Amino acid sequence: MKKNSVHICESILSLKAYQGGKPISELQRELGLDEVVKLASNENPLPVSNKVRMAIEQAITEVGRYPDGNGFELKQSIAKYLSISSEHITLGNGSNDILELLARVSLCHASDEVIFSQYAFVVYPLVTKALGAKAVITPANDFGHDLDAMLLAITNNTKLIFIANPNNPTGTLLEDAGVYTFLSKVPSSVIVVLDQAYVEYLDVNDVTVGWLQAFDNLVITRTFSKAYGLAALRVGYSLSSSKIADYLNRIRQPFNVNHIAQSAAIAALADEDFLQESISSNRQGLIQLANGFKVLGLSYIPSSANFIAVKVGDPSVIYQALLEKGFIVRPVEMKGYLRVSVGAKNENEKFLVALKSVL
Repeated sequence: MKKNSVHICESILSLKAYQGGKPISELQRELGLDEVVKLASNENPLPVSNKVRMAIEQAITEVGRYPDGNGFELKQSIAKYLSISSEHITLGNGSNDILELLARVSLCHASDEVIFSQYAFVVYPLVTKALGAKAVITPANDFGHDLDAMLLAITNNTKLIFIANPNNPTGTLLEDAGVYTFLSKVPSSVIVVLDQAYVEYLDVNDVTVGWLQAFDNLVITRTFSKAYGLAALRVGYSLSSSKIADYLNRIRQPFNVNHIAQSAAIAALADEDFLQESISSNRQGLIQLANGFKVLGLSYIPSSANFIAVKVGDPSVIYQALLEKGFIVRPVEMKGYLRVSVGAKNENEKFLVALKSVL
């Protein structure tokens, strides 16, 4: 007798799995290349700092035991660094983990709506649709968020709003004053997520943490994957009211941030020299790539993050041609554009030469 198919939620059937940047080893296997430059996943091109390396080596001696499920020491380090109480902090297996937790605590019915911008981080629609909620996508304004359009999109069914600042994949940046005004107009029942994965790269004083005192519905998410260079270890966190933090921790997986990752993040947070080197290297890399695009006659979107979107005509053709030369970049949903992560100086130089040869 033929068995019935297993039951799968309707909301999952139409989803496609998240596709990260192609791994270096995969391209080497496919094309037999010895040298591959990956500029696809907005990673930090600098080698791991000595302070982090030492912390990892010490943490390895303790891998036979479970990590601190509450992340006490890491929370204390973040709290001290940002001058905030640890009760406002939730730790995640990368900030993506936090984004999913926020969707799970706020989306309960098929009629629930989530607002985010066109050309936004791909995880926003993924977590929305996975929970069977409705995605409300507002048109972009010059590739960035149109906050007025987002305000107009709010209904009684709106439960969650995602705003990435700087935005991925466009690199665009909203001014603090505009975001603050936006927050003041959003109903207090709607959670607003300010996704700040690239905030450390900004050459401005951070005022957003102070906004938590004014807006109980604000959640700020951050990560150690970018400027701190810990992408492989997956450490992120959120800052929110203690009430929202409590709800997130109720459904957070036990031990979702492993011991080595916690130890490395504590060391990274204390290594101001490495952070400043990352910021400086990234700033120089953005200028290097932008100047290279100008020489090639290519338009690009000015970026405040650690990547830059460049217009290349037929992205699929250019992307494949670059792969064959050993350069991995990222196709994005913007017509005609590829996203290029900032690499080390020599990697950027080689990439620009390769790009010129395939145009």
